Parts: sequence; C-alpha cells; structure tokens
Amino acid sequence: MIPIFIRAYHAPGEIRSNRIVAFSDAANGNDIAEATGASDVLIGVSDRMGAAAGGMCDVHRLGLAATLLGGAVSAGDPVSADAEGRAVKATTGRIIGYADEPGAEGDIIDVWLVQTSL
Repeated sequence: MIPIFIRAYHAPGEIRSNRIVAFSDAANGNDIAEATGASDVLIGVSDRMGAAAGGMCDVHRLGLAATLLGGAVSAGDPVSADAEGRAVKATTGRIIGYADEPGAEGDIIDVWLVQTSL
C-alpha cells in the first residue's frame, strides 16, 4: 500500500476496512458509505481501521490502496464495487481503479486508484 492522498470523511453508518466507499448524500459531500455497486459515485477505499457509525473514516483517494476482493481479478483489470463494497472486475459503469496484482474473492490486494467510467 502506497497512499498518495488520504482524506477523512464522516461515516453515518459503519464502514468496514478495505472497502470501496461512495458519497452517501450527494448534497453533503462529507458523508460516505460503503459502495453498493458500479452506479455509485465511488471516491476511494477505506483504510484498515474502517469507522464506527457516526465516526470519521480515513479514505484513500489516490495511490495504491489495500482493497478487499469480492471476486477473482487479474493484474490490470479495471475494478468496481459489488453490493458489499468489495472490488470486482468492472464490465460497465464507474470504476475505482485497476488491480495491481491478481487475486480471488476474500483476498486483499493493492488497487491503483483512478476514478473513471467504462
């Protein structure tokens, strides 16, 4: 993990470690939640501490971030979020970045964070 930019956000609900997060309220850019899919406004990956409901969560916004996988990926695959905020190979919608190494469901791998759309 080599983060370049980390920012703290308010977490109205619990956020688990190494999960892709998104803005939970577009009108309030300080509130985040675990992402629920490729259509969410993906902003980064929670750090290994996550956050308790009502707390603050450090979010990796740029650089390499340790990210929990929800399915198999190969190095270089674009990744997005599944319904639990885990990284999965992206086929459409928004992506959070690219797998920097291969892995299987349940693995934690480095993802190069580059927010864009397919």
